[in-house]
Amino acid sequence: MPISARMKKKQWKIMPPDDRADTIATHLNISQLTAQLLINRGICSTEDAVVFLNPKLKDLIPPDQMPGVTKAIPRIKKAIQTAQKITIFGDYDTDGISGVSIIWQILKLLGADVDYYIPHRSEEGYGLNADAICSLSEGGTKLLITVDCGATAGETAQLASKLGIDLIITDHHRLESTLPKAFAIVHPGLEPSYGNQESSGSMVAFKLAWAIANEFNNGPRLEPRLRDFMINATSLAAVGTIADIMDLRGENRILTSFGLKTLADCELVGVKALIETAGLTGQGLDSFHIGFRLGPMLNAAGRMGHARLAVELLTSDSEIRAVQIAEYLKEQNTLRRQCEQKIFKHACAMINESGLNHPDRKTIVIAEDSWHKGVIGIVASRIVDRYYKPTIILNTEAETAQGSARSIAGFDILDAICSCSSHLNDFGGHKMAAGVRLQRDKIESFAFAFEEYAKVNLNEDDFIDKLSIDAQTQLSNIRMDTVIELKRLEPFGQGNPRPIFVTKGVRLAAAPRRVGAKGSHLQLSVTDNTAAIRCIGFGMGPLEKKFLENEFFNVVYEADINTFNGSSNVQLVLADVQFD
Repeated sequence: MPISARMKKKQWKIMPPDDRADTIATHLNISQLTAQLLINRGICSTEDAVVFLNPKLKDLIPPDQMPGVTKAIPRIKKAIQTAQKITIFGDYDTDGISGVSIIWQILKLLGADVDYYIPHRSEEGYGLNADAICSLSEGGTKLLITVDCGATAGETAQLASKLGIDLIITDHHRLESTLPKAFAIVHPGLEPSYGNQESSGSMVAFKLAWAIANEFNNGPRLEPRLRDFMINATSLAAVGTIADIMDLRGENRILTSFGLKTLADCELVGVKALIETAGLTGQGLDSFHIGFRLGPMLNAAGRMGHARLAVELLTSDSEIRAVQIAEYLKEQNTLRRQCEQKIFKHACAMINESGLNHPDRKTIVIAEDSWHKGVIGIVASRIVDRYYKPTIILNTEAETAQGSARSIAGFDILDAICSCSSHLNDFGGHKMAAGVRLQRDKIESFAFAFEEYAKVNLNEDDFIDKLSIDAQTQLSNIRMDTVIELKRLEPFGQGNPRPIFVTKGVRLAAAPRRVGAKGSHLQLSVTDNTAAIRCIGFGMGPLEKKFLENEFFNVVYEADINTFNGSSNVQLVLADVQFD
């Protein structure tokens, strides 16, 4: 799928050729380019390359090896057998929604008395909270299972215990030195030797569901009803893993590869409705469709309203209700985009007026009463794209401000926030994304401390947006068979990005032509005297004159296949261009 070209100078980092590519290419009968790509992704032996190119479900890590699973299973089994009320408490993003749907459905399939609870993003915020725990206790919950949250829930874990609720935490966020006092914690980070430290929240939930299915199964193979559900669950876990931008190598690659293949034919009514409403029925779905079509629709429920609707969709057995919810989520996603654009425009104006865009400024922290809490995280990402600085966007409509943080490559924003924790009520997240809550009157002091930390821990080179390029090659190497072969590396995402190449010293083979409703894109053909290939430059319309003025230039691109009127040809999707 096309990548959007940003019109600012980037530093190109071209991966050097590796001699090991010859051996891999010869033994696997693949092109040098594909072999080089494997090495760039850390797949450096023939044996590892075979596994990478041929992911198999049997190579998934057995569920009982997930830290904490073996302690959690007996308590869950007891709750099912004695009809104790179980509540699944999940995060409101796609990863949490997917994981809650997996565990709720396997428990329902086994006859459990089970419900789910998703906190309201704006009113309750992230993770376990005291009011929710008290309400669930009053409703008769005896076993509470978290999904994609709970790793830092020290006080609320104690409250649950005090109220007679056994707590099983399943999470993948960074653990603190002192763990919550729960009946069991299911978390890949509990054992550094565990083979997939990059498990998503939905992957952890998938492993727990798999272990539950094994516990209630007779014989070495899952009985049909359990097996059919676990196959459908791979699709849900794949959606969560991709949407949460987890590393798509190793076990995550195995799960997402299989989950994407089964997604289009998934038997879950809600998944079918979601795909149909998104206009993706009958297509081969890939990580782009999850990240930019299905994931945002599911996320829209929690961003613009209540994420409980998204769980209802994924667990529904009513086609009519599923379609109704899917259509509503589509509408909410449209509203989200409009709201996001409005806030982004306002935020950029504030940044420019206040001088936060000055080169001497290392970070951006801005706040406003009217900014929608469900959208500020996306806006923070767009601000990073525009200004390439660690950014925190805050909503200040209440005395306690709520914010979302996004980072740049090489800057651990969670460590940065932790260093300023004396100014905060609470916080949590990852290296690249986090959330914060603090009193409004402490925003200025927090912003100052955050900036001072960045000044010490960032240098000028960190603020240059870097474009990692897989290989420099001639255009004659970008053949149809090679582009088809490169698709074997899918699904693409974190850790396994879409292949990007550079060809230097090309010239126009045909005059450029501006296309699109506003002429914002550019069609052209280039040649390096070994081949001529048609290109599309999204957002590069303003560069038309530059292309005409320069005889030679260098292009960075993705290689794609364009099909029109039944004819297919290789097309280069330009990512960047150098005229110097």
